[in-house]
Amino acid sequence: MFELEIFETVNILGLVLGTIFGMVAQKQQFCFSGSIKDYILTKSTKRGASVIMAMIVAIIATAIMSSIFELDLSESKYYKENINYFVIIAGGILFGIGMMLADGCGNRQLIKFAQGDNNSLITIIFIGIFAYATTKGLLYGVMSPIINNETLIQLSSYIPNITMNIYLVLAVLVAILLFIIKKVKRIFTLWDGVVVGILISLAWYISGVVGAESMEREIALDGITFVYPTAKTVELFMYYEVNEFSFPIALVCGVLLGTFIMSFINKKYSFGCTAAQNINRTKYNMIGGALMGTGGVLSIGCTVGQGLTGLSTLAFASALAIISIMVSGTITALILNRKNKLPMCFIFEWEDNPTDYQI
Repeated sequence: MFELEIFETVNILGLVLGTIFGMVAQKQQFCFSGSIKDYILTKSTKRGASVIMAMIVAIIATAIMSSIFELDLSESKYYKENINYFVIIAGGILFGIGMMLADGCGNRQLIKFAQGDNNSLITIIFIGIFAYATTKGLLYGVMSPIINNETLIQLSSYIPNITMNIYLVLAVLVAILLFIIKKVKRIFTLWDGVVVGILISLAWYISGVVGAESMEREIALDGITFVYPTAKTVELFMYYEVNEFSFPIALVCGVLLGTFIMSFINKKYSFGCTAAQNINRTKYNMIGGALMGTGGVLSIGCTVGQGLTGLSTLAFASALAIISIMVSGTITALILNRKNKLPMCFIFEWEDNPTDYQI
């Protein structure tokens, strides 16, 4: 038997975690942007309820895990110093617009590509290119004066990036969940949200507890997020160096693998239907990917990165980011729907509420 280094164990666990995430997300089509689209087009709240359930479970599971293992999540990127709320809000707005134009956020595009939607590869590539450009490339020079603007940072400092009260946050989320499910028994059908929420806490454990023992390579305290990791995955694909393979990249690869495997078991979903709706899919995927790549970096995360991982730390900035994403996404979806450019390929409805809608 051979012994693995700690960082290798962390990468393998990240691959396994991502695989489970991908399988669950493909089976249930778990999706933030899809939950918005479902309600606008069919008034269905099923996928939205799964998202809220994932938030609730992620917060509870992460709180328990961090308490047991004494993990200080304030050391994560969601509590970075000199935070600029104006940039986070702007990034969230860009991301929200992008995810509706491209018909799915970063995670959703990975799922769709791995289950057979070739158009999603365009979005993934553009997310990666623009995330990298905003972090280290051409766009960094443009964005840096805004991100590091002393006036905006000073104004942001008047509202500290506090750890929100867990009981208050959970009370709000539970109230929203009960409001949208209508029937309490429906809670028991939201198993995908439960699993995803648990996976969020496990990611913290893998990087923060298991990874803390690594002597060979420093492992950053990180959770499940997809924008910048997608950029690093694209970079690794183009310029391979074994030392660059990391926990976030392993998660991305795992999601692709898990989705691909589950797509053979769950053959129900295919996303070719948008081609018949007079939508320039290529253009929308390119623009949407570019906006998500830039917006995801500015807002320090995507829907999963801020809406689940960031929110699980109870960082005020994460709540601000996901609210910005969801509000701008909703407004964009309403505009697209008015122009008959909000595609609906499948109906996601509660099992106890059959619908007359046709696919």
